[in-house]
Amino acid sequence: MKKFFLATLVLLCSCTTLYAEVITFFGEDLGIGEGTALTSWDNASAAQTDFYSNLTGITTEDFEDMTGSEATFGSITATLSNGELKTVTSGTNGYGRYPISGDNYWEVSESFTLTFSEAISAFGFYGVDIGDFNGQVVLSMESGTTVTLNIENSTNVSGGGVLYFGFYDLENTYTSISFTNTAAGTDAFAFDDFTIGTIENVDPIGNPNNAVPEPATILLLGFGLIGIAGVSRHKQTIN
Repeated sequence: MKKFFLATLVLLCSCTTLYAEVITFFGEDLGIGEGTALTSWDNASAAQTDFYSNLTGITTEDFEDMTGSEATFGSITATLSNGELKTVTSGTNGYGRYPISGDNYWEVSESFTLTFSEAISAFGFYGVDIGDFNGQVVLSMESGTTVTLNIENSTNVSGGGVLYFGFYDLENTYTSISFTNTAAGTDAFAFDDFTIGTIENVDPIGNPNNAVPEPATILLLGFGLIGIAGVSRHKQTIN
């Protein structure tokens, strides 16, 4: 009985660690030079599709109607601390940066922060011309404490590359997300198609590849195993 009960506790602990994990999605397509825009980005698109498959009712800012430094996601707004809106109608801006959808994108050459009007649990974005210098992007998310995610983009590669990064978190919500660059010196990046989701928008159960047990399911499983153990012990007593 003691061994069975211990195994039950181990099973419960392993399930709850899955529930507490930040799930990330990443895809990268290397560029071919600062003067040439990629015509497709299969790896980045696949990462976006996988990210979206875990969400419902999400909203995306594509910067086509944005003015000033405030992005709109339905009823939620995000204030961007640094950077500026840029327009490129074809090709690149001459330095490897261009939009993913439409003609506009958000360009930054230093760290910047998005501060949300309502706490979120999911966030995704496209990044263009990242890693042609020698830096990697780091996300720092605030939820009372700071959670850091390192984006393992390639470095010292040709300009004009495209990457997609997204995450969801079923346990924490975040009021701000900061982007920093590990490169020494200044390197400008382009960002497009920011997507956010609240905890109500996250639905990983619908994706069998990323299914995460719900707390109620975990408890029922635990009680069921304990009940089986009790029946087994009762039978042993009768015998």
